Amino acid sequence: MKISVVTPSYNQDEFIERTILSVISQKWDFEIEYFVMDWWSKDWTVEILKKYEKELAWNRRITFKRVSEKDNGQSDAINKWLKQATWDILTYLNSDDTLEEWALQLVVDNLGKSNKKWSYGKCRIIDKKDKEIREWITLYKNLLWRNFSYSKLLSENFISQMTVFWKKEVVEKCGYFDENEHLCMDYEYWLRIWEKFEPLYIPEYIANFRFYHTSKSWAHFDKQFKDELRLAEKYARWKNKLSLLVHKFNYYKITWIYKVLSFIKK
Repeated sequence: MKISVVTPSYNQDEFIERTILSVISQKWDFEIEYFVMDWWSKDWTVEILKKYEKELAWNRRITFKRVSEKDNGQSDAINKWLKQATWDILTYLNSDDTLEEWALQLVVDNLGKSNKKWSYGKCRIIDKKDKEIREWITLYKNLLWRNFSYSKLLSENFISQMTVFWKKEVVEKCGYFDENEHLCMDYEYWLRIWEKFEPLYIPEYIANFRFYHTSKSWAHFDKQFKDELRLAEKYARWKNKLSLLVHKFNYYKITWIYKVLSFIKK
């Protein structure tokens, strides 16, 4: 079994080494193809990537590739990788997030041995120093995952992107990420592929989402949640009107929560 991972990156020297280490330090019985798509970072990111490119040059189980070139955003960077990836199971990991120690083995043991085409699992929230925070949000999402459905996904985006893995058949049937989406390309993709393939839920912690006040998701949270509502409206159609009404309620709920959190430093 072979897994292909991509990390889109730009000016993330504070975190990217921890992201890389979380991938290459996996406990595994498989091969890894790891791309880092860097948009010519101006900080120390490129030097960090060159370091691992050299260290992993002769590693037989990890193929590490650094691609430094301009792109038209995160979706474009991910799509460039999808067109190059050659292996069985695919995922992307943002340059400030991390995988759990046994994440990839869990995916191989579950998704790899299943007839399902994609999967997702549990996710912790961590701060800049890797300490777990916002445990109540994690608990809330864990409760949502117990009885998952397409209509529930239309009512609220409860899937943590960094825990999602999919097989190459998904790309062949559903295509690439929508490059017009810059904040919610993952949610749009989950809605699109779920129409064809129901996911496998892995009830284990797969990854960690890093929460900090200068992150992309935090800085643009209001637009992100508006985009999620817009995408739910696009995919809900006539038969999921109730889910759409619930999503509108959830939009106001989560926007209010984020505004309250903006006053909390931790």
